[in-house]
Amino acid sequence: MLHIIEHSVLDSLKLVPFLFLTYLVMEYLEHRAGAKTEKLVGKAGKFGPLIGGFLGAVPQCGFSAAASGLYAGRVISLGTLLAIYLSTSDEMLPILISEKQPLSLIFTILLAKIAIGAAAGFLIDLFLSQKKGEEHHHIHEICEHEHCHCEKGILRSAVSHTLQITFFILLITFALNLILHFVGEDALANLILNRPILGPVLAGAVGLIPNCAASVAITQLYLSGAMSAGAMMAGLLSGAGTGLLVLFRVNHDKKENLKILGLLYAIGVLAGIVIECVI
Repeated sequence: MLHIIEHSVLDSLKLVPFLFLTYLVMEYLEHRAGAKTEKLVGKAGKFGPLIGGFLGAVPQCGFSAAASGLYAGRVISLGTLLAIYLSTSDEMLPILISEKQPLSLIFTILLAKIAIGAAAGFLIDLFLSQKKGEEHHHIHEICEHEHCHCEKGILRSAVSHTLQITFFILLITFALNLILHFVGEDALANLILNRPILGPVLAGAVGLIPNCAASVAITQLYLSGAMSAGAMMAGLLSGAGTGLLVLFRVNHDKKENLKILGLLYAIGVLAGIVIECVI
């Protein structure tokens, strides 16, 4: 047990400098471009899913949450909302960077999420029409509601995010090492890795959890070899960060919210199954 704890702590601490630098850059970009990003996606029109797909892939404080507010006010279409949800990276990108993964892998995952999000968004807008509204939720309001610490400044916010994610990584690494020790790598891999349909179905359900721990767990399991690429993509596609929480709060049509939740999950799982069959 002591060996497992020591191994988990050391593995997690090694990531701290890279996580901090990554979040520092992300916070700087967010504070410089957050409001402009919101206006851009709001004025995207019929190209909303494409622009939303690209912007959603850039980790920002509560961008998926801001998109939920924009949709509740009918500033953006349903297709644009889902494109942003599907392409949202959450904590995947910082972890891949801190784990020193090849740029080819990082860009492949990001481009796949953008392409799937944009394609799904265009199809949804093609078959489903939206009504225009007047209310508009600004990104800084959503951030304040979701306690993203955006108001603390770049340095403090980067430190806060780094500590939070390091804690989640430590817990997940410890749990994974514990399972590997007592259950074995083969048993864990067979749960998801060797199940082309069940794997994406389970990972997609995990991705729906509105917490950064979900994307941390999915990314770590994939990097450890315990999760296939298809299952990983299913989980990351269905993971919309705090977006779903805000959607259920600001959009009063609960049936519509459940429909959006179902669409997000179905698209993520279907894409994951297709990737499983192709790769």
